[in-house]
Amino acid sequence: ENAMKILVINGVNMNFLGIRNKEVYGNRDYSYLLKMIDKKAKELGVDVECFQSNHEGAIVDKLQEAYFEKPAGIVINPAAFTHTSVAIRDALESLDCIKVEVHISNISEREEFRHKSLTQPVCTGQIAGLGLSGYTLAMEYIIEQTKS
Repeated sequence: ENAMKILVINGVNMNFLGIRNKEVYGNRDYSYLLKMIDKKAKELGVDVECFQSNHEGAIVDKLQEAYFEKPAGIVINPAAFTHTSVAIRDALESLDCIKVEVHISNISEREEFRHKSLTQPVCTGQIAGLGLSGYTLAMEYIIEQTKS
């Protein structure tokens, strides 16, 4: 039997985790996040594919691929694209799997321009402000929903 698949998508500047803006995002780097996700995937017995791009179109391409590959769920941190990308929003909208938007920081406590998420209304839900734990919580939620 094939293991359930979860796709984790990280947007612009996420590869600079632990480098950029440490007081907001902490000291853990992107490879730490990937190891954490991988460890959680093994615990949950699921396959996880992680994808990161600084290019809006590449993220749209990945979401369109997911339309055909049908993962159990998608964990997406569009990062700055959250507030600007109608293209990513539209790509997400065409997917009918569980989609959880994750933000490391509490975006509603930050600058005004970060308060509005264009992508959240087309996602199942949003986890914000819980640090890197948001990713593993989103993974647990997808498994829980898929099994019920």
